[in-house]
Amino acid sequence: MSGARLDSRYALLSSHSSGDHFAIEPADLANAEREGDEPVGYVHSYEAGSAVDGPGLRMVVFLTGCLLRCRYCHNPDTWHRLAGTRVTLTRMKREIDQYANVLRLSGGGVTLSGGEPLVQSEFASAVFRYCKALGVHTALDTSGRLGERLNDEELRDVDLTLLDIKSGDPATYVALTGQPLEPTLAFARRLSALGRRMWIRFVLVPGLTDAPDNVEAVAAFAASLDGVERVEILRFHQLGRQKWHDLNLAYTLEDTEPPGDALVARVKAQFRRHGLAVY
Repeated sequence: MSGARLDSRYALLSSHSSGDHFAIEPADLANAEREGDEPVGYVHSYEAGSAVDGPGLRMVVFLTGCLLRCRYCHNPDTWHRLAGTRVTLTRMKREIDQYANVLRLSGGGVTLSGGEPLVQSEFASAVFRYCKALGVHTALDTSGRLGERLNDEELRDVDLTLLDIKSGDPATYVALTGQPLEPTLAFARRLSALGRRMWIRFVLVPGLTDAPDNVEAVAAFAASLDGVERVEILRFHQLGRQKWHDLNLAYTLEDTEPPGDALVARVKAQFRRHGLAVY
């Protein structure tokens, strides 16, 4: 069922000025809201039927809020936590219950993505804990910037981490995201020490992340980790450009073309020389 989409529902998003979008709102750093004894989350959208966000058929929940301001972000409308729809844990459980049997039978599960799901770490942990109680596989799609928000016990509820390492060069990483690289590397090393499974993701952007030394740094680091099952090379695309325009944001990659086959082949070869499985 590769590429199938069983269901897709999109939240109504509040608008922000360009200045607000590039700022980090205090709510992004706060503890989860609560309703009674349960945490409340903010959800951009759900996608059931994904075959690209972990093994098997996936239900992907896109949470809002992110500290990074990636220049190629294709969902800048997810940057602020409060841009999503307010969802109680009880409601989220009902959403998961609809698909739990299909997810188990397909060898799939639930993936939390974003935005950055660890902005809402308490809510994310509660969702993962519920999934594990149902016997449903869990995956966390993250930049690792806020990895310290999950303790070791909470990480045991995450079967697979899809870790986006955007650059191996610290200066390039800051220029690309506005945030430091080291927290991502520290989270990866921690996952490795705990024996947790990882898929490393690397977005290939011509003129930005494609320098041989930058790619080599990511490849060498990935090869140094235990638990890395594969590396996914994700080609830069322009599918999010219109969102930047709609939000009156300055988009700096207007003239950047997607990487060609020769460049992709060169980058994949660099990773494979380190003994990594590359897709």
